[in-house]
Amino acid sequence: MENWSLFSLCVLLGLTSRWAVSFHSYSGAGKPPMFGDYEAQRHWQEVTYNLPVHEWYFNTTNNDLNYWGLDYPPLTAYHSLVCAYVAKLLNPEWVELHASRGYESHSHKLFMRATVLFTDILIYIPAVLLYCFYFCDGFSKQKVATALCILLYPGLILIDYGHFQYNSVSLGLALWGILGLGLGWDLFGSLAFTLALNYKQMELYHSLPFFCYLLGKCIKQGLIGRGFFQLAKISLTVLVTFALCWMPFLSDPKQPLQVLHRLFPFGRGLFEDKVANTWCSLNVLIKIKTLLSRETQLFLSFTSVWLEPPAKFPDLFPVLVSILSFLHFLGFIIYFNLVQLMEPQRKKSQKKTN
Repeated sequence: MENWSLFSLCVLLGLTSRWAVSFHSYSGAGKPPMFGDYEAQRHWQEVTYNLPVHEWYFNTTNNDLNYWGLDYPPLTAYHSLVCAYVAKLLNPEWVELHASRGYESHSHKLFMRATVLFTDILIYIPAVLLYCFYFCDGFSKQKVATALCILLYPGLILIDYGHFQYNSVSLGLALWGILGLGLGWDLFGSLAFTLALNYKQMELYHSLPFFCYLLGKCIKQGLIGRGFFQLAKISLTVLVTFALCWMPFLSDPKQPLQVLHRLFPFGRGLFEDKVANTWCSLNVLIKIKTLLSRETQLFLSFTSVWLEPPAKFPDLFPVLVSILSFLHFLGFIIYFNLVQLMEPQRKKSQKKTN
C-alpha cells in the first residue's frame, strides 16, 4: 500500500510540474508569420478537420505546405483530427479554415495544453510506472526514485509543454513496446512499437534494437518450426498495423509516395522546419555532452548565439550540431552492438577460466 502511495505521489508531482510549465508562454507566441510549433499543431487540426484525407499531405489552394504542412506519419494526423473534433465543439474559431491561422487566446492555450496532458496520462505515465515497477532493479523506494526522475525529466516537459509538441505519445508507445517484449508479449510489443513508428518517424532511431531482439529470439527458437511461426506472426502483426494506419492513403499510389516525401524531405531540403530541428538537435547534444570537449561545447554555444550565419546557409549552426550529434549517436550504436556481440564470447571464456 505504501509503494502505491509513493508512486501516486510521483504521478502528482509529474502532473503538477507539467501544468506549471503550461501557465507560461510557448515557442513562437505572438511571432508572425509562422508562430512556432504551437501553431503547427493547431494548424494540423485545422487541415485534418476541414480537408479530405487525400489532401492532407498535398499542396493545394486550401493546404499551403509552406505553412506548417503535415510532415509526420498518419497516426499523428489522426490524433490531430480527434483533437480538432473536440476543438470544434468548444470553439469553432479554433479550427476554422484559413481564418484560424495564428489564432491565440488564453482559452485555446488551455485546450492545447490539456490535449498534451491527456495523452501523458493515457499513454506515457502508465508506461513509465509499469516499467519502473516490473523492470527496474532495487527496492521499492529505488523504483519510485527512478519513476520520479523519468517523470520529472525537464527536457520532455519543456519541449511538450513549453515548446509544444506531443513527443510523449511516440515515446510512450515505444515504452509500451519495450514492456511487451520484456513481459514476453512479443506481438503486443510489436504492435505498440509499430504504432510509435506511425506516430513519429524519429522512432526509426529505436527500430534497430526491436528488430534485432525479435529476430534473434526467433532464430534461437529455430527458424524451422516454432521460431519460424513466431517470426511469421510478428511480421503479420507489423504489416497489418501498418496497413490499417495507411489504409486511407492506399487507394492511389501517389498518396503513400507523397506521404513518404513529406516524412523524409530530401527532395525539398532539410531546413523547412527550422525551430523543431534546432530543438531536437540541442536536446540530443545535451544527452551526449559528457563526450564532447568543453572547447567544442563553448564553440557551438558561442557561434549559435552570437554569430550570424551566412545568408545562403541560415541553418548552418543547427545543422552542424545535428551532424555532430548524429556522429556520436552512430558511435554509440556501433559500440553497444559490439558489446552485445562480444558478451556471449566473454561469458564463455570466463566459464572456461573458472
